[in-house]
Amino acid sequence: MATRPPKEKSRLDLAEIQKLVRMLERSPITEFELVESDLRIRISKNGGYAPTMLAPAGLPGVPMAVAQVPTPGAPSAAPEAAPKPAAASNLIDVKAPMVGTFYRAPSPDADVYVRVGDSVEPGKVLCIIEAMKLMNEIESEFKGRIAEILIENAQPVEYGQVLFRIERTA
Repeated sequence: MATRPPKEKSRLDLAEIQKLVRMLERSPITEFELVESDLRIRISKNGGYAPTMLAPAGLPGVPMAVAQVPTPGAPSAAPEAAPKPAAASNLIDVKAPMVGTFYRAPSPDADVYVRVGDSVEPGKVLCIIEAMKLMNEIESEFKGRIAEILIENAQPVEYGQVLFRIERTA
């Protein structure tokens, strides 16, 4: 009697995930989630962008987050690295570069990173976005003054959501 080899754990490699993303881009489906053993992939078309992919940290060959790609026919938006002016003024929107939870301070009992009216320089930490148990510091990319803080502490944020408006100074 022949014995079968033990069933191996099924793993999707990056090429297979990218193929799945391309298939979903052409599909009317707006959201897809795959859960298999310790693997979880969620792909969502939202805000004219598709798709968003999240996978557990440490999954070989799969990045933690894949940049969103404009949906065909949707207006393209400037990436977070090059914020565009808000309205027709010298206010610059600082947008969330990822989905996660917004924190204004490094810990609950610590002072906030910035307040409305504070001056900021390039490299100054504005906030933290927690994504998949990783704390990601969001820094100012230019010199200016905090004009508005649009998110409350410990609130969820979406990719591209405006977090701050900064009045750019010379």
